[in-house]
Amino acid sequence: MTIEQAKKDLISLGAKLSAYNHANALIYFDGATTAPKGTAQNRAQTLSVLGEESYKLSTGEETVKLLEFLDSNKEQLSVEEQRIVYLMLKDIREMQKIPLEEYIEFQKLMVEADDVWHTAKENDDFALFEPVLEKVFNFHKKIANWCAPDKDPYDYWLDNYETGLSKARCDEFFATLRSRIVPLLKKISDKPQLDDSCIYGDFSIDKQSELSDYLMRLMKIDINHCGLQTTEHPFTISFGSHHDVRITTNYKKENFVSSLYSVVHEGGHALYDLNSKDEYAYTVLDGGVSMGIHESQSRFYENLIGRSREYIEYIFPKIKELFPHQMENYTADDLYKAVNKVQPSLIRIEADELTYCLHIMVRYELEKRIFAGELSVHDLPKEWNNLYKEYLGIDVPNDKQGVLQDSHWSGGNIGYFPSYALGSAYGAQFLKKMKETVDVEKCISEGNFEPINNWNKEHIWKYGSLFTPTELLENALGEKFDPSVFTDYLEEKFSKLYNL
Repeated sequence: MTIEQAKKDLISLGAKLSAYNHANALIYFDGATTAPKGTAQNRAQTLSVLGEESYKLSTGEETVKLLEFLDSNKEQLSVEEQRIVYLMLKDIREMQKIPLEEYIEFQKLMVEADDVWHTAKENDDFALFEPVLEKVFNFHKKIANWCAPDKDPYDYWLDNYETGLSKARCDEFFATLRSRIVPLLKKISDKPQLDDSCIYGDFSIDKQSELSDYLMRLMKIDINHCGLQTTEHPFTISFGSHHDVRITTNYKKENFVSSLYSVVHEGGHALYDLNSKDEYAYTVLDGGVSMGIHESQSRFYENLIGRSREYIEYIFPKIKELFPHQMENYTADDLYKAVNKVQPSLIRIEADELTYCLHIMVRYELEKRIFAGELSVHDLPKEWNNLYKEYLGIDVPNDKQGVLQDSHWSGGNIGYFPSYALGSAYGAQFLKKMKETVDVEKCISEGNFEPINNWNKEHIWKYGSLFTPTELLENALGEKFDPSVFTDYLEEKFSKLYNL
């Protein structure tokens, strides 16, 4: 085999694997959006077949031989080709450690878990979900032990979503946040509360849909390559190429900003996935490098941009146009204060910017303790409620608004949650760096997202998965990650809002 032929074979292999990923993603998306409730078994059957074929292609003798040949001749490969080979070999060597029949069983379990979770949440019935969730956690422990027998199982999954992340790093990171957020929250709780009445009322779903379209266009999301649908829990999914990305939202007639911010949040994910270099399409370099970096983009647009005074002042005329009666007696300043009101709440995706990380800490603590054998799945609701009382000072009235609220565990995304908090902190540091060369406030006040998007594309998006998260961060920032930039930002913003 020649190097040139091997390179061609690598491109062909990437295209085939991307096609399988595309099919898997379409089936998942269908199940989460428009598929009839009774069709989960069909999807599970199809995904098990696709999973088996994908497994064989990914770990087959010819594939391993090709990648090992290229790896042994890496000096003749470009930087991009070397990274592709490294990432594919890493995945293959891990997949080879998972027995084929177990891999297929895991695919089926994920479809079952997602289906049961939707029903359990709808009916506030954790007992229905409990046995399936126990299987999910146990399967993740088994996979971690197969793939990294010398590593702590939970560290394995944390690293899976954010290369280099561990319990030790998470504990240190969250301790830093807690030491600054909790005292700030206490000061705010002693002040008169901000009025958020303007965001509640009767808001037409059709008009909210118009607002979603407006927001996506304002962000410069290419709507020819990014669609929007509704689902129980908003998410973003890429169909094997940065040319096809979908986002979802959930409309609530009584609160229009719930969907507003889910669209902006998922839109941040979409912008990242849509803007990898064209030559990365159908390779493992296409799309974001980690969930922490991905969340830095979604949280950047949702909070750092979307909850800024300049942004609210810019979009307020459109909101007033869509909801003239509801917003008749309110101003942009009223809306700015309402969307930045600090109030401990039950639902993570609707949490204010300051208390959001406390929601993440609850989930992190629970996952960590389950993996350590200190907590059973059966006791999750009780301990969830205890931690919400301890961290946020609120009582959880039911499991639908408590332990059943997130789709992550039913989707197998265990170890994902810390990425949200990390992403928030990454985003604050990206914004600080961006402001050295971009007049961000002026751009937002004029509705001109191009300079902001161009900075993100030049420093983050276009690289896809070429670099590790740490490399990407340090290349963009010119310095190491510093979570105090995030806490400084929070203290400055909310001290002004609450006149501390």
